[in-house]
Amino acid sequence: MHLPGPFQDQWRHLRAVAFWVLLLLPLAIAIGSAVALFLWSLDRATQARFDHPWLIWWMPVAGFAMVWAYQRFGGTSGGGNNLILEEIHQPGAGVPLRMAPFILISTVLTHLVGGSAGREGTAVQIGGALAGGLGRRLSLPPDARRTLLICGIAAGFGAVFGTPLAGTIFALEVLMIGRIQMGALLPALFAALVGDWTVRAWNVSHVHYDIVFVANEGAGWFGVDLLLLAKVALAGVLFGLCARAFAESTHALGAVWARLLPYAPLRPVLAAALILMLVYLLDTRAYLGLGVWTDLPGDPSLLGFFEPGGTDYTSWFWKFLFTVITLSAGFKGGEVTPLFFIGAALGVALGALLGVPTDLMAAIGFVAVFAGATNTPLACFIMGIELFGATHAIPLAIGCFTAYAASGHGSIYSAQRIALPKVGGTLASGPGQRLHSWRATRRSLPQNRDPKP
Repeated sequence: MHLPGPFQDQWRHLRAVAFWVLLLLPLAIAIGSAVALFLWSLDRATQARFDHPWLIWWMPVAGFAMVWAYQRFGGTSGGGNNLILEEIHQPGAGVPLRMAPFILISTVLTHLVGGSAGREGTAVQIGGALAGGLGRRLSLPPDARRTLLICGIAAGFGAVFGTPLAGTIFALEVLMIGRIQMGALLPALFAALVGDWTVRAWNVSHVHYDIVFVANEGAGWFGVDLLLLAKVALAGVLFGLCARAFAESTHALGAVWARLLPYAPLRPVLAAALILMLVYLLDTRAYLGLGVWTDLPGDPSLLGFFEPGGTDYTSWFWKFLFTVITLSAGFKGGEVTPLFFIGAALGVALGALLGVPTDLMAAIGFVAVFAGATNTPLACFIMGIELFGATHAIPLAIGCFTAYAASGHGSIYSAQRIALPKVGGTLASGPGQRLHSWRATRRSLPQNRDPKP
């Protein structure tokens, strides 16, 4: 079609929009449907573990079986979220389609036997695997395949938590510290919305959290409670340090497992023995599985942390320990829901110590520890608004942004790259340097001076 010059760009943009809508609509519906199946299966597995407590004794067998199956049949699927990030940064062999069924089945199995893991990693990998498979089938160019993978992340994340706006920003923000990939903004938003709507169409519900505390009630100068915000900022620093400790501990313990047990399928066997020993010593199963809800009154749970007036000073530490042992040894699942538990539990403890309403501090910790561990403060802030409402936007922002700054340059994603250091410094090889290599360069410099550009 021949159009006058001023309209040619608009026509090209219209064709591009039509192309992405036609491409992403069936993909996002497929991702949303797979996530709905995953969430339904996860609920059934959790209920089965509650109904049949003896299932946890199968944890060593399940761990051995899933790691062996990944080694024997999974190919590169074991790379997980990091493989997807690497493919976006530098397209290579692609994300294998088999990653989707592998991660779905193994994560459900992890929760069936009581492994402390989450959901986000599974949903992201389902989205990345289906997007990667479609990109290869259509022989799309590298740039289009990158965008498609970003959209797969957005659809999976938005669908699994019911937070499509956070899913959109997470997919754009997680790639590089200090830079958001704005070029994929509209496609990612479309994919996240369709993925979330698909889950809802399957009548799969998400957990709802309520905060009783009313913002600015009894506030001081100019209607702002400055003391409250100062306490939130202090808590944000502690949330960030907790996030950094979680990321570093997971990577470090994974290296220990590799040195102690070169044969990978044996690692979850030993880890399962440690977890079962902790269950026996603590006389509680509250730190197994997701931890979102429990069948025993009085046990700590994510929902329970939002009951006002509660005090719990240790649950965050035990969930931290259970999760690090589980994931570092090779059990499958995400880190994010356990991070929600850890953050909310730590928020309750800090709220009680600082004199801040514990339900409010639980909500801030919920998203702030996640922000620090993934270096995605904007996505986590938006998630806080989607989950808890805009009434608490200011405390949520302070908590997320402070935790992001305090967590330094750690991350649960080893494939994450750095575009702009958080506090000073330059990049010797320009934007896109791998996070771990930048940190190694910083450590090797005399008195920690920055390398010259």
